[in-house]
Formats: sequence, structure tokens, C-alpha cells
Amino acid sequence: MEIIIWVIIIACFIASFASIIFPIIPAPLVLWIGFLGYFFFIDGDSLSMFFWIGVVVLTIVLIVSDIIANSYFVKKYGGSKWGERLAAIGVIIGSFIIPPFGIIIVPFVLVIITELVQKRTTNEAMKAAIGSLLGFLSGTVAKIIIQLIMIVWFFLDI
Repeated sequence: MEIIIWVIIIACFIASFASIIFPIIPAPLVLWIGFLGYFFFIDGDSLSMFFWIGVVVLTIVLIVSDIIANSYFVKKYGGSKWGERLAAIGVIIGSFIIPPFGIIIVPFVLVIITELVQKRTTNEAMKAAIGSLLGFLSGTVAKIIIQLIMIVWFFLDI
């Protein structure tokens, strides 16, 4: 039985990284399923209170990092609120159209179209689209790093 639980835990950790290509998969949730699976079914006493507090904080940072990165870069490069919103929607839609490239291409194109519809110049629209791309990429790097920290910390704590 313990082997099956470990397989589920490892599958959850892998699924958290799959969320980078398929944003519809909630990375924090699957990480927590792995942590709680270990806690309830293998050894609840081996995970310290420091670990639990740390992963709660890192979970909040993980959720907020993507939003902050996209918002920051789209604003920094002159994008509109609509461009920012459609970039986020484009990431989700793009993950289903042509994964993994759709999560880069679809938001980029949507931001260009959105900015052009709002009577921005082509140059301004391209800058905003590049901003959405940089926001997505920096958010993705942050997510990978935070998830790795959480998983490594889990294994070090047990």
C-alpha cells in the first residue's frame, strides 16, 4: 500500500510541473495532495511545523507570482488592462490549441490584436505583446523554482 501512495505522491509532483505546459492543472493543489497524502497515509509526524508554514507561504507566492509577473511586464511595456486580461486567457486557451507552443503564441497574438483594436500603433502593440511574453516567461521560471524548492524541502524534511 505504501508503494501505491508513493507513486501517487510522485505523480502529483510531476503533475505540478505539467501545469507549466497545461495551466489548467492547479500546481499548488497537486503539490498539496502529495504532501497531505504523505502526511495522512505514510508518516504525519515526520513533517515539521516549519515545513508546513513554509509551504503555505510558498504556495501563496506561487499563486501570486504568475499574476504579478504578467501584470508587471504588460504594464511596463505599455499594455492595456484588456491586453493584460486577454494574455492570461490566451495562456489557458493556448495550452489546449498547440501545447506547449500555444501558451506562448496565443497570448502574444491576442495582445497584439487587442492593442491594435484599441487604436495603438503597431510598435506599441508589439511592445505590449513582448511584455506579455516576458511576463509569462518570468512567471514560469518563478513557478519552476518555487515548486522545486517545495518538493526538495519535502524530501529533506522527511
